[in-house]
Amino acid sequence: MSSAARRLHLSVLTSNAGLPLEPRMRCPETAESESLRWSEALRAWIVLGHEDVTGCLRDSRLGTCRVDFHEAPLQGPGEELLQAFRKSVSPRSEDGRELMCLRRQAAPGFSPEALDAWRPAITRLARHLVTRVRDQGRMDAVRALTCILPALVLAEVLGIPERDREGFLAWARAIADVQAPAADLDGGTLARHALLATREFLDYLGPLLAERRRTPGEDLLSRMLQVQPPGAVSPEQRVSHIALLLLSGLSSFADQLGNGLHELWIHPARFQRLQADPSRVRGAVEEVLRLSPAVPVLQRTVLETFSLRGKTLRKGEPVLLCLSSANRDASVFSEPECFDLDRDSARQKHLSLGFGLHYRLDAGLVKHTLKALIEVVLEELPGARLDEERASRLKRPGLHARGFESLPVRW
Repeated sequence: MSSAARRLHLSVLTSNAGLPLEPRMRCPETAESESLRWSEALRAWIVLGHEDVTGCLRDSRLGTCRVDFHEAPLQGPGEELLQAFRKSVSPRSEDGRELMCLRRQAAPGFSPEALDAWRPAITRLARHLVTRVRDQGRMDAVRALTCILPALVLAEVLGIPERDREGFLAWARAIADVQAPAADLDGGTLARHALLATREFLDYLGPLLAERRRTPGEDLLSRMLQVQPPGAVSPEQRVSHIALLLLSGLSSFADQLGNGLHELWIHPARFQRLQADPSRVRGAVEEVLRLSPAVPVLQRTVLETFSLRGKTLRKGEPVLLCLSSANRDASVFSEPECFDLDRDSARQKHLSLGFGLHYRLDAGLVKHTLKALIEVVLEELPGARLDEERASRLKRPGLHARGFESLPVRW
């Protein structure tokens, strides 16, 4: 990668509008000296290379202590609301021992066997949404598919009774809205709605978990309750915590579905190749995750001063881990800009869903849902293409999320 290209890449990262706005953050052949940079504009360290991003995700000296989803939208309405939110969702650290306990609690619910058991239901839900619009000839794929399907899938795997699903979907919408607000919506109002939704969901979940404890089924909640880890925190508390994490992750889940479809539609040859050979959808899922992650950047905070690449990272300084840049590191990915259905994803591992202890709990569910949606669209809407009369529109740009507000399609 040339020096000019590196400078251009870094100028995108440190633009006044934030990081990352450019949907394709490129950093192939990142030199050691370029892999870690201090940005005066962002007042943060920026980590670009795959090796260093992976190392930072492992490093216990970088912390992720925070309350559930985003506190930033809650700060405008005042400290009283923020404190109320913190009481509704117990403050926690996602590092170390507690994160290991959470993952152990969640493991039975996200085993390969459990995910395979839910595959028919996920496909059924995707097909229901697609066939509902099939005769219309055009749609906004965000409104018709991607913003709806993740919540439906989560309701299904959690085993939310049919009579309660409308309320569950309303809670999901309120929490998603505060995570990725439209430009014309008031942040304070969204924050209050999200706070109320969080409280109502947790109040609802308590009796439901007690019922699943008495009469367990094959749903996610029942499976997670099987684990009895030692310590003062009960399985019910941890499962509630995990369920809220899953609910608060629906916005990025939806964004990832939209990004995946867009990656296929923006290059019609990819879509046609998969139509000719649907068995290659699994490889396509890994490539669209690598090339267009819904969470292109993760933020960390330095917990204790240490050195990296000859530079001193001081306690309290923010660190931005650029997953989308690491996913294009030519030292790991051969022809990193190429959409390669034959890429060995076990050897060339993208970081779009995290890594190690910080691998998304619902990563398998995201992959299964994206695969099912692509398969159903290929089958039911073989002529689907981006609508040349209406432009796609990204959401409000920001540091930690990339997704579409509108994705018009016709067939």
